[in-house]
Amino acid sequence: MAARWSSPVRYVECDQQGVVFNAHYLTWADEASNAWWAAHGLPWDELVARGVDPVVKASSLEWSSSARFGDTVTVDAETGKVGRTSVTVRFTVRVGERLCCVVSTTYVCLTEAGKAPWPDDVRARITGG
Repeated sequence: MAARWSSPVRYVECDQQGVVFNAHYLTWADEASNAWWAAHGLPWDELVARGVDPVVKASSLEWSSSARFGDTVTVDAETGKVGRTSVTVRFTVRVGERLCCVVSTTYVCLTEAGKAPWPDDVRARITGG
């Protein structure tokens, strides 16, 4: 199941040449992750209230072109690999049809006891099963 998040590029996100500073692509992926979890029927606040805390283990970014001040970015979030205790989500950042960046983020399930397998109902939702 995919999710989408979109936003105009703000002046504060750009350098003096009007090009988006690289760290903001991670911020946009983080924004889109909320939509991704919610699209699976797992709003972030409900997960945390249950004691399930998906934390970022790793993120990688691959740039193709720059977003600039005045653009509107759209981030599509899609489920990648689902492991016993982790899930990788692919965030594709575009301006119109132009690909800007792909962010791949792996989340690990943490509980009060530490790293743990996804609860059965959470796993079923993120795998579409």
